[in-house]
Amino acid sequence: MLYKDLKESIKSLGFVSIEDFVQYIGVTSSDVLEWEEKDDVPYTISLIIHLLKGEKELPNTLSLDSMVEECLPLAELLEEASSFPHKLEEMFLLQKELNDSTNGKNWELGVNKFGKEINWIRCIHMEVAELIDSTPWKHWKNINAQPDMNNIHVELVDIWHFLMSYILQETNVPKAVSLVNTHCIYEAVEDVDVKPMIKESEKLSYIALAIETGNMPSFSGIERFIDQFFRCCKISGLSFTWLQKLYIGKNCLNKFRQDNGYKEGTYIKIWNGDEDNVVMVAILEQMESVSFDILYNKLEEAYKTCK
Repeated sequence: MLYKDLKESIKSLGFVSIEDFVQYIGVTSSDVLEWEEKDDVPYTISLIIHLLKGEKELPNTLSLDSMVEECLPLAELLEEASSFPHKLEEMFLLQKELNDSTNGKNWELGVNKFGKEINWIRCIHMEVAELIDSTPWKHWKNINAQPDMNNIHVELVDIWHFLMSYILQETNVPKAVSLVNTHCIYEAVEDVDVKPMIKESEKLSYIALAIETGNMPSFSGIERFIDQFFRCCKISGLSFTWLQKLYIGKNCLNKFRQDNGYKEGTYIKIWNGDEDNVVMVAILEQMESVSFDILYNKLEEAYKTCK
């Protein structure tokens, strides 16, 4: 909803001014100034106005509170979802930039700048194995251990790196965003059940093997991959918002690794007793919003202390 539409709508509801409406719904004047400046009213407010228009009389405070409480989760999810295409485009562009830098131009042809074969399918298969190894799946060892959910989420992000690369190998960025966009709207579970999480993760490997052995067409496999990947995120408790934040973090760490001797074998992966992944996640948790450049600088500062 545009700001001018807001002004017209509240007059039709019987409010004398925007100030009266603001007081009624309990937001601040600074919020309204921000809406006016951006000429964009949050979806939550649009929804409240829409619902109020359906009432013969304006509801009392209690009924309004109840209305907002019922609609807020959906409103927040839909409002958040409106930013998904932009976030997806940012991730795909970052992935392409990283691949161009690491593997050289035309990596989409399946060979890097050193003449070495690139196999994204195998990469996904191997990362799935690492994800499963972060759970107590072994019947002969550590049977009462707890899954390492932080590392499981990092492994899912690693799979996402390779899955995006595979998609980009087959198509372009706009088409990739279009393919993935509708799969991002999901609610991650809060209580993770490890057994189904392992089974659903293994299905990513089954898809990989089906493509690799020619039993599934490549493009059909991409669609299956995307659907199954986000199912794994959902049942692993990894929201799309945290996936995106972790992806930016891991992408930044990968760039940092390449800049500090990863290919040459001189890079130090354990920083004062912790793997660099762990350090990166700890830094991310302290950042309200993700900035590639700021995170890179923080990684540099942390790396200096372990050299």
